[in-house]
Amino acid sequence: FPTRRSSDLKPLSHVDIGSQAQMVGIISQFVPTTMVDIRPLTVTLPELKFVKGDITNLPFKDESIDSLSSICVIEHIGLGRYGDTLDPQGTEKSAKELVRVLAKNGRLYITVPIDNANKTYFNAHRAFTPSYIFSLFKELTLTEEKYIYGNNLEYNYDPQKGFGTGLYAFIKK
Repeated sequence: FPTRRSSDLKPLSHVDIGSQAQMVGIISQFVPTTMVDIRPLTVTLPELKFVKGDITNLPFKDESIDSLSSICVIEHIGLGRYGDTLDPQGTEKSAKELVRVLAKNGRLYITVPIDNANKTYFNAHRAFTPSYIFSLFKELTLTEEKYIYGNNLEYNYDPQKGFGTGLYAFIKK
C-alpha cells in the first residue's frame, strides 16, 4: 500500500512508524526512508535510517513529515505486547501524534484490523470500525480506502463480513 503510493507520488523522503522491518526495507528501495520504533532495527540498508522513538511521543516537529506510514501498528499501542507501556488510550495518542507530525499536503498511510464493533483481542491487538478510525483522523481528508477480508481485496466496507483489515490513505489539507 505505501510502497506503491511512495513510488507513484515520488516523495523526497518517507517516514514509517513501527511497521514490520521487512516492509520498511522494501519501501526504502523506492524512496529514502526513516524508520521509527521502540525496538532496535537489526538490518542496515543504504536508503534506510533508524530512529529510536515512541509513536505516542514522536521525535519530530509539528507538520514536518510529507510522507508517513504506520502499517498494522496503532492497534497494538498501549497493550504492552511489544515493550510499550500499558495505556488504554494508546491508539488514540498514536493517531494524534501521526496527525501532529504530518505536514500540510502530507500523506498518511495506515492499516488496522477492522470489525463490526470496536474490540480488544486479549494479548493481541484491537480492532475498530471504519467510522472510529475516521473519527481519529477527522483533521485529515480520506483519499483512499480498501478492505481485506480473508484473501479478498474489496473497495467497500461490509460489516457483515466481520474481521478484516482496513487500508487507508489520508492527506492533510
